[in-house]
Amino acid sequence: MLELLVSPDFWSAVLRIGTPLILGTLGVLWCERAGVLNLGIEGIMVAGALTGWLSVYHGASLWAGVATAATTGAVFGLLHAFMTVVLPLSQHVVGLGITMLATAMSQYTYRMVFPKVDSPPTIEAFAPMDWLALPALSSQTPMTWLAFALVPVTAWVLYRTPAGLAVRMVGENPQAAEGQGVSVAMVRTSAIVVGSALMGVAGAFLTLSAFNTFYFNMVNGRGWICVALVVFASWRPGKALLGALLFAFFDALQLRLQQSGSAWLPYQVYLTLPYFLSIVALILVARRASYPQALMKPYRKGER
Repeated sequence: MLELLVSPDFWSAVLRIGTPLILGTLGVLWCERAGVLNLGIEGIMVAGALTGWLSVYHGASLWAGVATAATTGAVFGLLHAFMTVVLPLSQHVVGLGITMLATAMSQYTYRMVFPKVDSPPTIEAFAPMDWLALPALSSQTPMTWLAFALVPVTAWVLYRTPAGLAVRMVGENPQAAEGQGVSVAMVRTSAIVVGSALMGVAGAFLTLSAFNTFYFNMVNGRGWICVALVVFASWRPGKALLGALLFAFFDALQLRLQQSGSAWLPYQVYLTLPYFLSIVALILVARRASYPQALMKPYRKGER
């Protein structure tokens, strides 16, 4: 175990596994800070992974693929915002519907583009930044650094700008925000679009950085983990980063334990290890968490 914890390869795996969790958790945080639960993250990540990869496969640059994934996420975010903010419908039902719609559309699109391909084609993914001195950092791609950079940017916007104040205000007391002349519908819609775009980028990391291809079930529940990590983080970007890295640590640990050859338990036990430990950490932290007071509460203009 000691050799494992001092291994640069282990910490490199932690950062790599944590990157999509960081991006997805920030996306959920933007939505929930504005008072909207976005359970469409799982499907949006799948759609972002596919569209980003397809655009690069057809000749676009890697960063253009990231932008395509972000745009895909933003489009699904607009659909989510229209149904939950404008109409407004149940956030739980709409989110699950978005997940099923985005996942089904992604699978249909893939089968339409590659109708007779048994194994998916590959692309030239982001290369590691080998010029960095530390081994754990030199094996990371630019998308990992983008994810880490977005954490302080998100914190600064939410806590140091008028736009961030408006987002937090509509998530806590939309009636008071409306009294101050803030458009609750506009702020919530903008927050959902930004958050969904980040979810799309989180999916694109899997196909443009972690791997160089797309396959079904590659998101593998990461979206649901991001929803839980926001609660663990008490809706704060800095804690969201720590929570994502904590889960990534547990996940990398179980992978190394299985590969070490000294595993004496069934592999299913090791697969459940990161989820079990994350649930324990979530229970310990969530009891003291202060959630946005208007979260999951539909708002209709003029109502008190």
